[in-house]
Amino acid sequence: MTTAAIDNARLENFVMRTIGDLTAAYTGLMVSIGDKLGLYKTMAGAGPLGAKELAARSGCAERYVREWLNAQAAGHYIGYHALSDTYELSPEHALVLADEASPFFIPPAWNVPAAMWFDEDKALHAFRTGEGVAWGDHHERLACGVAAFYRNGYKASLVAEWLPALEGVQQLLEAGVDVADIGCGHGHSTLFMAEAFPSSRFHGFDTHAESIQQARGNAAKAGAADRVNFNTARAADYPNKQYSLICFFDTLHDLGDPVAAAKHAAEVLAPGGTIMLVEPFANDKIEDNLNPVGQLYYTGSCLICCAHAISEGGKLVLGAQAGQARLAEVFRKAGFTHFRRAAETPFNLIFEVRR
Repeated sequence: MTTAAIDNARLENFVMRTIGDLTAAYTGLMVSIGDKLGLYKTMAGAGPLGAKELAARSGCAERYVREWLNAQAAGHYIGYHALSDTYELSPEHALVLADEASPFFIPPAWNVPAAMWFDEDKALHAFRTGEGVAWGDHHERLACGVAAFYRNGYKASLVAEWLPALEGVQQLLEAGVDVADIGCGHGHSTLFMAEAFPSSRFHGFDTHAESIQQARGNAAKAGAADRVNFNTARAADYPNKQYSLICFFDTLHDLGDPVAAAKHAAEVLAPGGTIMLVEPFANDKIEDNLNPVGQLYYTGSCLICCAHAISEGGKLVLGAQAGQARLAEVFRKAGFTHFRRAAETPFNLIFEVRR
């Protein structure tokens, strides 16, 4: 123990901060339960509801519902009206908690920390040995949580904002070209593009067989199986179809050898083709990422992104907070000469890359 003088005010502030973080973890479980039981959807647009009424409408037990409501009210996720002993979900909070089509919908994201906790023993082993943990070796809730977390954000921005920010790409897609989506996961990003550009052909690749199976099912449901195909392949060995657009959606930093992936992209890219690189938002300096978004991404990077990159050999472990300068260097080493930040959001950086 340190013998330095203790600043009691500083100690108290930090204790309360840790209690706040602990409370957030508890709240995440409450959000997941509220989502899966349809409690938020029942409250959305319904105005003030008592615990008994909400329980009846949702088919749940009143005593549990009341305690859940109080937990949510204490966290200001829902409002409480003391005079009428009722609870209300505001329209703004409904966009975050009840509307599955909203770009702000967050409940499925709590599957990710749930998987992290489930895999704690694997993380401890990795820390002690330096070994990696492959994406497919995590609990199944990880893939589902990540896919759901990114899905609505991509749906809101990919076709409407990101693709138009790339010079000439939208016109090529409208005319009809081949497109590769590397690390496609459940295929949401691939299918959003396929729906918007029916003249083009889309090819999704991922090393995770279970995700590819899910992507094929999503393509069948969307009626796009004739223009979209999904196959297992690594980022450095997928087939050469001279793609006019190659996409890396929050994937490059997960790879064990991102330079090799960039070199392969250069080999299979059609003349005049473009790479769209989407990466987690990060500044180049660590001190500029010390904020809630950085905290979220560094944590995920530690337990998921770096772990997977190491499992693939770890020649260059970028991590989820790589920043523009390091990403540009990857493509420079692969022979690309054009690297431009085309767009950004609070959570993502979007780059246009060309030879």
